[in-house]
Amino acid sequence: MINVAIVEDNYTIREGLEILIRGTDGFKCVAAYEDCESLLDEIDSLSVDVILMDIDLPGMSGIEGIKKLKLISDDYVILILTVYDENELIFDALYSGASGYLIKKTPPAKLLEAIKDAYEGGAPMTSHIARKVVDFFKSKGSIRHNGENIDLTPREKEVLGGLVEGNSYKAIADSLNISVETVRFHFRNIYKKLHVHSQSEAVAKAIRQGLV
Repeated sequence: MINVAIVEDNYTIREGLEILIRGTDGFKCVAAYEDCESLLDEIDSLSVDVILMDIDLPGMSGIEGIKKLKLISDDYVILILTVYDENELIFDALYSGASGYLIKKTPPAKLLEAIKDAYEGGAPMTSHIARKVVDFFKSKGSIRHNGENIDLTPREKEVLGGLVEGNSYKAIADSLNISVETVRFHFRNIYKKLHVHSQSEAVAKAIRQGLV
């Protein structure tokens, strides 16, 4: 059972998400809020696996909410669900600690699949969003390595590339014909080399520095 919390200020959308999640086997909606402040007030009492977070919220923005959640625990899995697909917002969300980025026109089945992927360790993004992220950093000139001595092995680059594309650990393992535990081993080494502590930081840094 994947426990999901929702932060969405639009009542109709919030209710629709609750109905979708509660009506799907293997998923449970444990809470739904109209703002980040309400979530933060109750987060310690929640048993939550994935948080669906809008960006444009009354009071604190979703991106600020991500930062505050990550200060409490880096283990929170936060999936952005928004109408906005501007490059700067996408990068800010990922760099702040979001595990994935989806837009609200994502079909229900795809949304449920993305929640499951995030829960299993992936970084779900639609191909449209992933392409915009890559194009954003190319347009900025991608400061490669930024003076750091980052030396990823060919296999580590393949594993990291799978994450950048939004694949789960299992999907990466299947595509490379290795075990999920081997994928986790590679990511531990990748995190050390990139000096990061989360998947979203690894994705942001890998794209920014042209590593994949």
